[in-house]
Amino acid sequence: MDIKHLKHFLALAENLHFGKASAACHISLSALSRNIRQLEEELGASLFNRDNRSVQLTPEGQAFVSYARSALGEWDAIRSQVQDAHDQLQGEVSLYCSVTAVYSLLFDLFQRFRQDHPNIEIKLHTGDPDQGIARVISGEEDLAIAARPKNLPRELAFKPITISPLVFIAPKDQSNLEQPLITPTSFKEWSQVPMILAEGGLSRQRTDAWFRAMDVTPKVYAQVAGNEAIVIMVSLGLGIGVVPKIVLDNSPTIDRIQILDVKPQLEAYDVGLFALKKNLKKPLVRALWQLVSQGPIDGDEECLPRKVRE
Repeated sequence: MDIKHLKHFLALAENLHFGKASAACHISLSALSRNIRQLEEELGASLFNRDNRSVQLTPEGQAFVSYARSALGEWDAIRSQVQDAHDQLQGEVSLYCSVTAVYSLLFDLFQRFRQDHPNIEIKLHTGDPDQGIARVISGEEDLAIAARPKNLPRELAFKPITISPLVFIAPKDQSNLEQPLITPTSFKEWSQVPMILAEGGLSRQRTDAWFRAMDVTPKVYAQVAGNEAIVIMVSLGLGIGVVPKIVLDNSPTIDRIQILDVKPQLEAYDVGLFALKKNLKKPLVRALWQLVSQGPIDGDEECLPRKVRE
């Protein structure tokens, strides 16, 4: 069984779209289709249901996903062991994070990683940071950058990178608004202002806990997937929002936003790197994991790595 065919299968299983999968694998549509067909012939089973509109995994395909991930992991491990003898790591390692993390945390890290390991390819996937931990646990990603939850799953390892306050934000200029927002000066007033909140995840959990502690029922104007979208909606004067400060610092609309001085403060984000403990034995994963502790990662004074602040 060709290792490349396993990689192509996983790409299609993740994207469920031949065009996206072929682009991710840097091969033609016809080559991808041919490789998937050869794999199915070897197995004697259909891995995907295909029609003109959609691609879906069959039950056999869903079962084969676990095998393919495990087989590729073992292949990378043994190949890395062989390459260790020649002091040259090669292969792929996947990392999942938000677009904000790319801007604020990864530039220096990737530069150093490239210098130390020029033959390791990083597959960077971006999206909702609240999905990062689940993607690592499921095996979709080798590593993820996200905020540490209150209860860390036992199978995960966590390495802190930076602390980011969780802040209330409001539009700075409200002169053009038909109904200027009331900046709350008492807990009772919090129930009168429109709130733009994350639809889920750690930010929403901590915001909901804050309102419960204050015995306030917030007036929720919008529930949004993505902190960047919250910042934009607040800048347009649609309400007061809650975001990690690291998101605001990297927003193009930062000049149109003010941070509200709210007491008590929300619990800050402890942002760091996640990986399965068992995967830290893999040389490629360990190479990126160890690099995080080798030096500071760029950020402003409130979001500096622990070792810089200390």
